[in-house]
Amino acid sequence: MSEEQIFEQVVKILTPYVKDEKALASISGETNILEDLKVNSARLVDVVLAFEDEFDIEIADEDVDSVNTVGDCVSLIARTKG
Repeated sequence: MSEEQIFEQVVKILTPYVKDEKALASISGETNILEDLKVNSARLVDVVLAFEDEFDIEIADEDVDSVNTVGDCVSLIARTKG
């Protein structure tokens, strides 16, 4: 699976949790999930679980803490999938 395909899936998973529709329209790898997309930090657990289910991976808690942008998500998923 290419990083572009992962990016598309990440955006699809994030979409229901996004509170700033304008930021979603111009989403990129540099888009900050909490600050730009206004995803509630409590909902991040749901997002991570959705990533794990969608990509059939397990994401360590310490890895979740290092994810701030959409690009961070894509890189983490690509690394975890191997």
